Amino acid sequence: MGKHQLVAEILSLPVDDRMEIVDAIWASISAVPDALPLTDWQKEELDRRLDEIAADPDGGLTMEEVFAALRRGK
Repeated sequence: MGKHQLVAEILSLPVDDRMEIVDAIWASISAVPDALPLTDWQKEELDRRLDEIAADPDGGLTMEEVFAALRRGK
């Protein structure tokens, strides 16, 4: 079966089945982090954010605070 035929067959599946396939594919990719190298822009942004945290370690919110705000709808 060729790649295009496989894609066409996958796209004809119900959404739930396609989501399971997406989850399986993503799990296989994320298991090997080096498979998705960062772009220079992403590296620069991560460095900027790390510098921001180092400059003001108490400036952000805890995960619990974020989830509480989400539950309140804010």
